[in-house]
Amino acid sequence: MILHGGWGYEIYPFDRQIAALSPDYHVVIPDRSGYGRSPRLDRQETDFHHRAAVETWAVIDALGLEQPTLWGHSDGAIIALLMGLSAPHRLHQVIVEATHFLRNKPSSRQFFETMIEDPDGLGERVVSTLERDHGARWRDLIRMNGDAWLRIASDPSAPTPDLYGGRLGEFQVPNLVIHGARDPRTEPGELQDLRAALERRDGSRNHFVVLTDGGHSPHSERATAEEVTRIALAFLKQEAVHPVGSNAT
Repeated sequence: MILHGGWGYEIYPFDRQIAALSPDYHVVIPDRSGYGRSPRLDRQETDFHHRAAVETWAVIDALGLEQPTLWGHSDGAIIALLMGLSAPHRLHQVIVEATHFLRNKPSSRQFFETMIEDPDGLGERVVSTLERDHGARWRDLIRMNGDAWLRIASDPSAPTPDLYGGRLGEFQVPNLVIHGARDPRTEPGELQDLRAALERRDGSRNHFVVLTDGGHSPHSERATAEEVTRIALAFLKQEAVHPVGSNAT
């Protein structure tokens, strides 16, 4: 099951990965509430990742999926990690790509403000894709997501600076972390904090791949898409994950 990011599925499509996975896997890509053809939302609350995790469990139950593998991108990756924390026995594997660790993202504040104040300024290609995916409501959706992230950053009730309540060290589901070294949504030191938080308490390591040429969507970027697909397939088949070439560290 693929869990899309905060702008929906079409802006960062998984076309290459679907083609590679389809012969052996049943690929499910639900639109969360507020996105695509799902019911609209008027507001995303600061706990919208948790709400989306509950909603995704309901989709899994409705489809009768037993121990699915989740591939979450950006906001979807946060949701996948939260689901793994809440019910690890219900998942087979988890791939988290371009996830976030910190609640406060100072380097992205201007980006979130642009989402709220000038969504048309995101660029012609982005605008046309969002309109195709979400229809006339796309501006409301983008403003809503940017506003939610700004409120998450300043939420006084948050128990920890990270998005997971300091619990990532408890994560038990076999996982692969894929991240672009050039991800503009990643704060200085955030990737290192994420890696340290996910370290297994028994001393073993998770699969953690950083692509030197990758941005916020390695799976759909020309420089990294092929490598991401190869690494993900190896992980899903429980083979050794060996990034190759100068593109991975």
